[in-house]
Amino acid sequence: MANKAIFLDRDNTIIEDPGYINNPDQVKLLEGAPEALNSLKALGYKLVVVSNQSGVARGIVTEEVLGQIHKRLEQLLAEKGVSLDRIYYCPYHIDGVIPKYRKDSDWRKPNPGMLLAASRDMDIDLKESWMVGDTTNDIEAGAKAGCRTIMLAGRTHEQKLQPGAPAPDYRAVNLKEVVNIIKMKARLVQKPASVLPAEQPAQAIEEKPPVLPDERASRGGQEPAPQQQVMSQQQVVPSQQAEPEQTIPFQPAEQPTTERLLSNILDQIKKMQRHNMFGEFSVTQLIAGIAQGLVFLCLLASIWFLMSPTKQFNQVLISIGFAILLQLMALTFYVMRGSR
Repeated sequence: MANKAIFLDRDNTIIEDPGYINNPDQVKLLEGAPEALNSLKALGYKLVVVSNQSGVARGIVTEEVLGQIHKRLEQLLAEKGVSLDRIYYCPYHIDGVIPKYRKDSDWRKPNPGMLLAASRDMDIDLKESWMVGDTTNDIEAGAKAGCRTIMLAGRTHEQKLQPGAPAPDYRAVNLKEVVNIIKMKARLVQKPASVLPAEQPAQAIEEKPPVLPDERASRGGQEPAPQQQVMSQQQVVPSQQAEPEQTIPFQPAEQPTTERLLSNILDQIKKMQRHNMFGEFSVTQLIAGIAQGLVFLCLLASIWFLMSPTKQFNQVLISIGFAILLQLMALTFYVMRGSR
């Protein structure tokens, strides 16, 4: 039985991307990445990194140092209980300064060479696999290889699809959401055996034209055999004698709507997550909240002064005055926040 895999870009997918990494000490795991990879591993997927490393062709890093960088990545993941099954990279680039690496390559994304090589080396079923990355090159490579694709939200710049590039099957803000998408897809494909595909009818009756008297005579006076019911491959029924001239009404299978409903729910959750995760911090809103709290304290102070035995009316008026001033300040900051 063939394996299934999650193909992962390296930079901005598993580790931070400060530019061209040329030192193992620069390797830093993204928050939540080890836990997400561990969850994907638990679902039965191989974890395969496929990464463009044109820094080798540009003379920024050597293949020896690149090997040390990848060993550091595996070490950091191992400390979190996660192991990668294999790492593929492409050191070539047509504009490289190192003659050995100055060429085009089928391994360089958006070409699918690395994914196809992994499929051969590890007996991977690409149709059951996923490509996850943060650029259109990742998505195009996965689509060309026949994988389903998920694009991560860009962390350093806005991601836009290139003209003519295939759109990702799904979008996610991080690897944690990638896990949720893949889990949801796995649940949807696990349908009960009694449910037939929508495109196949539950039962089909083969109809034949009636035999005319002249035709019966030409066949030696034999009556035609009764019609046999054609059963779906997914149905199991006891063997019965078909009765002549009996018809069974045609009942198409119901169109499943569970997948559509869950997809809509997922879209709404993603919108809420993006809004909550990437909402801007507002200094004006913070100051307004502090001012509103001070208004409450001033009002309490005025009540305390009013109920004291000495009846300190001057302090009451001062507290109320401060409360009014702070309330106006809070309203001003709320209006400033709303007008942004």
